[in-house]
Amino acid sequence: MSVSNNPRRIMLLTGASRGIGHATVKRFSAAGWRVITCSRHAFPENCPWEMGPEDHLQVDLADPDDTRRAIAEVKERLAAEGGVLHALVNNAGISPKGEGGKRLSALDTPHADWIRVFQVNFFASIMLARGLVDELTAAKGSVVNVTSIAGARVHPFAGAAYSTSKAALAALTREMAADFGPLGVRVNAISPGEIDTSILSPGTEKLVQQIPQRRLGTPDEVAKAIYFLCTDASSYVNGAELHINGGQHV
Repeated sequence: MSVSNNPRRIMLLTGASRGIGHATVKRFSAAGWRVITCSRHAFPENCPWEMGPEDHLQVDLADPDDTRRAIAEVKERLAAEGGVLHALVNNAGISPKGEGGKRLSALDTPHADWIRVFQVNFFASIMLARGLVDELTAAKGSVVNVTSIAGARVHPFAGAAYSTSKAALAALTREMAADFGPLGVRVNAISPGEIDTSILSPGTEKLVQQIPQRRLGTPDEVAKAIYFLCTDASSYVNGAELHINGGQHV
């Protein structure tokens, strides 16, 4: 996929600290990729991944200025390896809850929460892609935006701000595919359904009965789809949203 002399492909992954992000790090690292991870937390000293702190970036994507600072730092790191970025995976997402874990509807989501959710789930994705467009173009790379089944239908647990931000991200994926395509950069999305991670809401087990495959998905199943969209196996896939939900949306 790369036209660079660097034998190792490089990916930037946001929201790397748990669940789908952790599984994605493992999948790409096992294939020999260098994975630069981003999260609000510093690199943990007891982290089991082989990568060192030099491949981790602490950034608060809810803060536009800090996001711009992180973009500049990533560009510096990539410059040392030929200025190429083969994949950008926008996986970070937040879904604030009300008291007792209650779903926040359109009526009771505070304005500040709307702004913060859209900054992390939507604006950060286009800020990173635009900020790193030269490196993505040099590598003929790939962008994967992580949307959600909640972006297409009202969800019993995901709040209104989260759901609308993911719907906006799906629309942005189409726009980016049209705009980045002529540069040789493909932009796609994956839309996970109910995935077995630590952030599942109580009551999720009832949703399983609505899923044709009668089970939750695993983070690794999502990571494998992300990997597909970042490799030559998907070289003519652009502007797609891949649903990973066991048929829940049918």
